[in-house]
Amino acid sequence: MKRRARTAAGTVRAERLAPYVLVAPAVLIIVALRLWPLALGVNFSFTGDGEYNGAFVGPGNYLELAGDPLFHLSLRNVGLLVLLLPLAVAIPGLLATFIYLRVPGHRVYRSVYFFPAVLSPVIVGAIFNLMLGYEGPLNSALAAIGAGPVDWLGDPGIAMFTVVGVHIWATFGMALVVFLAGFSTLDASLLDAARVDGASLRRTIWHVIIPSLTRTIQFVFVTTMIGMLTSMFGLLFVMTSGGPEGSTYLPEYYIWHQQGQMNRPALASAASTVLFVVMLVVGLLQITLLRRAGRQD
Repeated sequence: MKRRARTAAGTVRAERLAPYVLVAPAVLIIVALRLWPLALGVNFSFTGDGEYNGAFVGPGNYLELAGDPLFHLSLRNVGLLVLLLPLAVAIPGLLATFIYLRVPGHRVYRSVYFFPAVLSPVIVGAIFNLMLGYEGPLNSALAAIGAGPVDWLGDPGIAMFTVVGVHIWATFGMALVVFLAGFSTLDASLLDAARVDGASLRRTIWHVIIPSLTRTIQFVFVTTMIGMLTSMFGLLFVMTSGGPEGSTYLPEYYIWHQQGQMNRPALASAASTVLFVVMLVVGLLQITLLRRAGRQD
């Protein structure tokens, strides 16, 4: 009996340890490849550049960022991205809804919408540079209907909107795939009940689809935000180089400029740390707001 009791206790202990053993490799990889480099970067941000190379300067780099108008401008552009984020999520969400509801040609649309996601940002930027040039096809089409030309990439008031629009077009295919995966968990009987009750498409989306895909929407919001803050460098470099007048400057472009052009890696590390904190705060706020909205529904 004692041997059986010890065997049973050992089995219970092994079952309790099994999840930790299975998770341990992933945790070690995250710590080694993510958290440790992040800690090194934060530590490096408290050192100096130039003649103070490697010397501890405390919060000096952060104080310099606080007084840099160009960095302030890049953060204001982050605020603009956050305001445009719902649009960047709504577009693939609506397209995924139409595909799920099997509009005519939905299989073709699935491939067509995803295709831009496999293109290099450099290629996308070069294509839209030709299309959006002052004498490009888009302005020629506007002229054909009597509208004046628009300086899509040279006007500080609209250049950022133009680049963001191109980025959304080039990347929403991935969000579309995530939404379609989320639709696979949707209870079809809810949609059937909405049809029987005579609900319009708008009411079906608002009262059935959105509440059912809350977790998917949260995921797409966070990943889209991260993509907009960390994956637009290629487009910015090719299309505007941060101009005109710094109107398309983003923190990632500022980081590249300080690191690659000004040879100030410590200042770039400080800017990277600030960007990480901004993404963390905005992401947590988004998740909190979406959870509250889901509870209210």
